[in-house]
Amino acid sequence: MPGRPGETGPPFPTFPMQKTKKSVAKRFKVTARGKLMRRSPGFRHLLWSKSTKAKRRASRDKQVAPGHAAALMQCLPFGN
Repeated sequence: MPGRPGETGPPFPTFPMQKTKKSVAKRFKVTARGKLMRRSPGFRHLLWSKSTKAKRRASRDKQVAPGHAAALMQCLPFGN
């Protein structure tokens, strides 16, 4: 273990992860140009109380913010 005195290096190889994180793959999609897209939250029920404009805008996919996209892209090594 590297935590012990006199030992260096990580306890396991630091290869990039090669397994797709399925929870991320279900919620996000990668476009042909490499952007990460997500769905709008809050539109599964109680739709009668939401305006037509809000429902129309929510039907379009949104782009994930660049700060969040970097970490999520590591969970999708094959661009699912």
